[in-house]
Amino acid sequence: MSPSARRRTPDTGDAGEPVIEPSLGKALVALKPYLAEFPGRLSLALALLFIAKIAGVWLPQVLKNLVDALTPKDGMVLVVPAALLLAYGGFRFLNVLLGELRDLVFGKVAERAQRRAALKVFEHLHRLDLDFHLSRRTGALSRDIERGVDGISFLLRFLTFNIVPTLFEIALVAGILWQQYDVRFAVIAAISVVLYVGFSVVVTEWRTKFVREANTMDSKANTRAIDALLNYETVKYFGNERWEAARYDDSMAAWEKATSQNRQSLSALNTGQALIVAGSITAMMWLAASEVTKDAMTVGGFVAVNAYMIQLFVPLNFLGFVYREIRRALTDMQKMFGLMDRVPQVVDAAGALPPARTGSSPQVRFDDVQFAYHAARPILRGVSFTIAPGEKVAVVGASGAGKSTLARLLFRFYDPQGGAISIDGVDLKAMPQDALRALIGVVPQDTVLFNDTIEYNIAYGRPGASRAEVERAARLAHLEGFIARLPQGYDTPVGERGLKVSGGEKQRIAIARALLKDPPILILDEATSSLDSSAEAAILDALQAATERRTTLVIAHRLSTITDADRIVVLDQGRVIEQGRHPELLALGGAYAGLWNLQLREQGEAAR
Repeated sequence: MSPSARRRTPDTGDAGEPVIEPSLGKALVALKPYLAEFPGRLSLALALLFIAKIAGVWLPQVLKNLVDALTPKDGMVLVVPAALLLAYGGFRFLNVLLGELRDLVFGKVAERAQRRAALKVFEHLHRLDLDFHLSRRTGALSRDIERGVDGISFLLRFLTFNIVPTLFEIALVAGILWQQYDVRFAVIAAISVVLYVGFSVVVTEWRTKFVREANTMDSKANTRAIDALLNYETVKYFGNERWEAARYDDSMAAWEKATSQNRQSLSALNTGQALIVAGSITAMMWLAASEVTKDAMTVGGFVAVNAYMIQLFVPLNFLGFVYREIRRALTDMQKMFGLMDRVPQVVDAAGALPPARTGSSPQVRFDDVQFAYHAARPILRGVSFTIAPGEKVAVVGASGAGKSTLARLLFRFYDPQGGAISIDGVDLKAMPQDALRALIGVVPQDTVLFNDTIEYNIAYGRPGASRAEVERAARLAHLEGFIARLPQGYDTPVGERGLKVSGGEKQRIAIARALLKDPPILILDEATSSLDSSAEAAILDALQAATERRTTLVIAHRLSTITDADRIVVLDQGRVIEQGRHPELLALGGAYAGLWNLQLREQGEAAR
C-alpha cells in the first residue's frame, strides 16, 4: 500500500472521527483562569506595553523635527539639535526597555499557565477509563499534548500582548497621518490595512489544512517510532528492522509532503503580503514626494510619513504572523480540547462518600454481575459469589471465561451492565474511586515497572515509606537475595517497563509493592505465572502469610497454587458452574477435576 493510501485524511482524527476545530472563543475561556491567577502582573505588563507603544509611535515625530532642524535654511546649516538627538535615542531605548520589562513581568504568568495546563491534562488522562488507555497511541498522545500545551502558552502571550496593542498602534498611526498631514494619507493607510488583513485571513484559512495534515503525520510517525522502540526485542526476534524502518519512512514521507505544501503556501502568503506592503509604501511615498515638491510638506514630514508607513506595517506584518500562529495554535489544541472534553465512562456518583468503617478483612460480594466489553460478546452472565471477611477465594476457568474481568470490575476499571458488586454491603458505585482503590492491592499477571530503581518501584505501593519498610516488603517477597547480588542494590535501575530484570523478578517486585501497601483486600491475578517451580514454592509461603488476614481474590491458571484456597469458583463462558474446596471439587468429578487432570498430564509430559 502506498504512503498516500495509508495516510489519514486531514479531516479525521486517529480513530476516524471528524475533527472539530476549537473556536477562538473556547480558547479564550480556557485561558481566562490562567490570566486571573496573576491580575497584578497582567495589569503591570499591559501598562508597560501601552507605554512602549506610545513611545514607539512618537519616534517618527522626533525624527521629523530632527530632519527639519538639520535642513539648511537660506544656505546655512544649523547647529545639530542635541536635545532632539538625545530624545530620539531615549525614545528608542525606552521602547526596548519597556518591552523587556513587560516580558519579565509576564513570564511567570505564561510559565505557570503551561504548568497548570500540563497538570490538568495529566490528571484528566488518569481519570479516563481503561478502554481509552487500552486503545490509545502513546506516541501520538504525547505529541498532541505537547503541542496543545505550547498552543495555550502561545495564545496567552500573543492574544494578550499583540492583538489589541497592535490595533491600538495602527489606530494611533492612522490618526496622526490624518491629523498632521492629509486625509489622503490616512485613506491609503486604511486601504492598506484592509487589503493586508483580508488577504492574510483568506490565505491563512486555506493553508490551515496543510498545518493540520503535517501535525497528523508527525503524530503518526512518532507513534510508529515509539511503538517499534518499545517492542525492540520483538522486532529483533523476527528480523523486521527494515519493515519497521519502511513503515516509519512511509509516515515521514507523508509528513514531508504535507510540510512541503505547508511551506509553499506560507511562501505564497508572505509574497502576497510583501506585494501589498510594497505597493502601499510606494503609493504613500509618491503622494508625500508630490507634497514636498509643492512645498506643502517639509523633508522632515516626508521622512516621518515613510517612518510611519514602515511602523504601520511592522505591527501589521506581526499581526499577520500572529493570526497565522493563532490558527496553528488552535489546530495544535484541537486534539487536546477533544481529549479534555472526553467524559470518563466510570465516574463517582454525586455525594459519594468513603465507607464509614471498613473492617480489616471486609466482605466482597458479586451479585448477579453481568458485563460485556462489546454488546455482541457478553463476558459475564449473572456471576454471583461472596468472599467472606479474611477468606481466600480462587477463580479458575478456561481462557476467556471472565476471570480477569472480575478483578477489573472489583477495582472499578469498568462498571457492570447488570447486577452489583459490594464491599461490606456498600455498592462500589456509592464509593469514591480513590477510597475504593485504597482498599485494594493488586499483583497483576503482566507487571510493568517504572523506568526507575528497584527501591522506587517497591515504594510505589506506599509513597513515602521508609527504606526499612521497603526492605521488609522485599524480604517477604523473597527479593533480598537477588537485590544483594546487584552492585547497586536497591538503587539498581530496572529499565523501561522493567526490561532489565527477568519476568520472575518483576513479579516479585510487584508482590513486594502490594505487601508494602498493606491493603485489606488483595487481588492476585496469576501472581506466580512468571516464576519457575522453585521460585514459586518459595514465594507461595510469602503469599500465604500475606493473605492470612486479608480478603483475597485469586485469579489462577496454575491450579497447584490455589489448593489451599478456602473456596474455588469455576467459571465457564461467564457463568459460575462449580464452587467448593479443592478436595470437594475433585471428588465431584466435574469441570474442575477435568482441568486438574489436564494440568497433571501436561506437567508429566513436560517432565519427560
